[in-house]
Amino acid sequence: MKKSIKKGFSFGLTSAIITTLGLIIGLNSTTHSRSIVIGGILTIAVADALSDALGVHISEEASSKKITKKQVWEATISTLLSKFIFAITFLVPVLLLKLDTAIIVSIIWGLFLISIFSYYIAKSQNASPYKALLEHLVIAGIVIVITHNLGLIIGKFFA
Repeated sequence: MKKSIKKGFSFGLTSAIITTLGLIIGLNSTTHSRSIVIGGILTIAVADALSDALGVHISEEASSKKITKKQVWEATISTLLSKFIFAITFLVPVLLLKLDTAIIVSIIWGLFLISIFSYYIAKSQNASPYKALLEHLVIAGIVIVITHNLGLIIGKFFA
């Protein structure tokens, strides 16, 4: 895989998983509304994918490394597509299952994707996959706990 595409893909995948999980967990804790969670996923899939793609585009243009316009666009498009596609996958359990079950399935799905990708990255860099897995799963766990509790606080005081 080209370095520019790998960069955009890895950023998009990670951002999609962490952002979408955080959003759906927080929204569910606040509202317990399937339609609001679905709206949140769709919003993240479109607005955040476009935002992150633009951020990667500008970051690549501002990079001090020699990079071609083609490489900038490869990173931009791979960020956009991976962010959109991986965020949209979280719709499947929300559409097919009871909301509480869908949230649990989404957490498992997100942690599974992060684990697979972390393992792949670590192996490709001849690093310890277990250290990378632990680091990335701990960060994801922190996001899950914080957004759940934030949703509860928002629900208690503002809903």
